[in-house]
Amino acid sequence: MPSTKRTRMPDEKLSVIEKVGFSLGDLAANLVFQTLITYLAYFYTDIYGLQAHHASAILLAVGLVAGFGFNPMIGALADRTISRWGKFRPWVMWTAVPLGVAALLAFSTPDFSYKGKVIYAVVTYTLLLLLYAANNLPYSALSGVLTGSMSERNSLSAYRFVAVMFAQFFVQVFMLPIIVTAGGGDKAAGIELVMTWLAVIGTVMLLVTFFTTKERVIPKPEQQSSLKEDLVDLSKNKPWVIMLVLTTLVFITLAMKGGAYVYYFENYVAGDRLTSFINPILHSFSEVGINFFGEDPVSAGFGLFNAGGIIFMIIGIGLSKPLADRYGKRDVFGMALFVSTLFILAFYLLSPQAVALMFGLQILHGFFYGITIPLLWAMIADVADYSEWKNNRRATGIIFSAMMVGLKVGLTVGGALLTWILGIFEYVPGDNAVQPASAVHATKLLVSAFPAIPFLLGAALLFFYKIDKRMETRIETELKQRRLSDDGCEI
Repeated sequence: MPSTKRTRMPDEKLSVIEKVGFSLGDLAANLVFQTLITYLAYFYTDIYGLQAHHASAILLAVGLVAGFGFNPMIGALADRTISRWGKFRPWVMWTAVPLGVAALLAFSTPDFSYKGKVIYAVVTYTLLLLLYAANNLPYSALSGVLTGSMSERNSLSAYRFVAVMFAQFFVQVFMLPIIVTAGGGDKAAGIELVMTWLAVIGTVMLLVTFFTTKERVIPKPEQQSSLKEDLVDLSKNKPWVIMLVLTTLVFITLAMKGGAYVYYFENYVAGDRLTSFINPILHSFSEVGINFFGEDPVSAGFGLFNAGGIIFMIIGIGLSKPLADRYGKRDVFGMALFVSTLFILAFYLLSPQAVALMFGLQILHGFFYGITIPLLWAMIADVADYSEWKNNRRATGIIFSAMMVGLKVGLTVGGALLTWILGIFEYVPGDNAVQPASAVHATKLLVSAFPAIPFLLGAALLFFYKIDKRMETRIETELKQRRLSDDGCEI
């Protein structure tokens, strides 16, 4: 049972060491997550050798089981965890090594029959999503209990998602060229070697997160609620419902668009024009000793394309906190999401030769989308505060687990739609396969019109989200007063 002794204020400022240590946990998780978004569909069809409709079925079935089964289970268990390390930190420690092992297994290519490959993919993807939920859901909920200050949460989210961008930068910029180089042209061997190193590095980072953080916002010892009561509270929490749907829509777009880019570069973008565009850039890099991109123009162009977007995403993240502090998270998120979507839609107008415009649109999209990145999770933490403010009970884990359901469902639906649409448009699996015109056109739609739809719906939803700047301030002030007067709150 938690002690009732109070040692310091629950909304104290967090040290830079704690913020950096916390952010390393998301860097580690995103080495896995960004790889799933960017390469899993491509891995299944062009490296592992599955038919597009089989890959789609695996992504959909396993993802939905994980979203609706694993996440609520982990959330309920995490909320009811009692240890000397807190509720959520132990989960980060316990799952650090198993998560790395599962990631390596999921991207391995054993020499099985086709049926054996399908079974192996189902088993390893299921194991990976279970362990990812057991690690990342408590990690995400941890941000809601490190501090009670919404301003500090904005700052914490900024640190966290700069780390996310570094992970995304590595995966989307360097990983494909490194896979090609490490495997000597054999992508199957290359991806296994790369995933081995990522598993080791990610495990170390998660352990650093455990040792550098401390849970401060602790529910009253006498607070008791059943899972049913928590779910009833959630069903009546309109901001939570909106954030759940919004999270799902955002990750449908991210999974669809992020997974489609590698197909887009291999099948739609004009290779000769891409080569002439990136050669001066690669030459400039080589003069200063930067030779990470290899000699393959498609993987190099793909990496540089993603690099431009991610660099400007990081700039957008840097502007997120001051904009949110001034105008409120809701308004800033909605406007930035809408503008970023316009640049996605513009990809539909580009010909295969318009390589410079592709890079320019990616940079502009990255900048405006970057502003939204820290705000999504900070808003979910605000929903946990809203629930406590309204019901006088805190259920951080179950709220974040519900949002992780949205994330997993979005990731699942987006990835499944990607491979399903490719199948409908007669995509031919296999590295260097010749694609029909219909499949080439599909890759264009999958980076433009199709992923724009969920983003636009998400921006519209925010008109009904009532936690604006004024309500943020009211909730924070009133919860602070309650915690000050409550002898059962230890921090």
